[in-house]
Amino acid sequence: MEASSSPKLRHALAFTLLAVSSLATLARAQAPQTVGGLTEVPFQRLSSTVVSPLGKAALGIRPAEWKHTETTNFIYHYFQSFIATPVSVEAEFFYRIVAKELEKDTTQWERKSHIFIFEQDADWAEFQKRGSLDPWTGGIHAGGELFIQRNPAQKWKGNTLGHEVAHLVIHRFFGNGVPLWLNEGYAEYAASRGYSAFHRLRGYNSRPRAQAVSAERFIPLAELTQAVSYPADVLQVATFYAESERLVRFLAAANKSGFSAFLTALSQGNGLDSALAKGFAGRFQSLEALEREFKVYATKDHGTTLQD
Repeated sequence: MEASSSPKLRHALAFTLLAVSSLATLARAQAPQTVGGLTEVPFQRLSSTVVSPLGKAALGIRPAEWKHTETTNFIYHYFQSFIATPVSVEAEFFYRIVAKELEKDTTQWERKSHIFIFEQDADWAEFQKRGSLDPWTGGIHAGGELFIQRNPAQKWKGNTLGHEVAHLVIHRFFGNGVPLWLNEGYAEYAASRGYSAFHRLRGYNSRPRAQAVSAERFIPLAELTQAVSYPADVLQVATFYAESERLVRFLAAANKSGFSAFLTALSQGNGLDSALAKGFAGRFQSLEALEREFKVYATKDHGTTLQD
């Protein structure tokens, strides 16, 4: 049967089709979109929309262009899915590896942490300014949130993500009582091990790498373990990180389960000697005894490659 040629009927039909089309377009805009393995979710439909003042400062940069998604343990805020997808894979991998090594059950933690992924240098510089961050900051963990830069023009992404995820795990399961040297040293240690494992799963012959600490710049353990801020000298900052990583690696190699007990004791306010006694059962009778053994290890050239 031929459709009626009534002008009034044709106008009504056209209006109905336009309305249906508009509703479909609106529904597609509001519905989750699966792109590059991630399902894009409108901000208000995330499992948690509560972000810190620093997170709000991040989302205030090009606010209309942020996209959002989430995985098992994280909520991501990003600009392009092809950048966010590998970040999500790495973050989940590192989170499981670090939590397992520290003997923590991740299934009992229901709240997801937010990860903000910047790409452009100008955006990151603006974020550093708004957040009053040091100009050399390449990534930061703050109060259970991660802020990183992933420049798509750079092939090598560095160890920043693994380092910051390790900070997040420490914060999540041990709180704010972990000393600065241990927090940074463990993050460096975990990132090195994590990336080596991540690359080995993809067929690469990868092992953790670290540089020996210069004997001339070696920081006495009494000074290193009491530090509450980073050294003012830039070269000493590098030494602080390297020596802290070496000390964590040294203690973990001495007794892996004992290291976890040592970390727990320090996070709960125990003094260093008490924590050493709880974690290493008399192996190190004092800080001085520990330093005698550790300094030889820290300043030795291991050929830059360390055993995993």
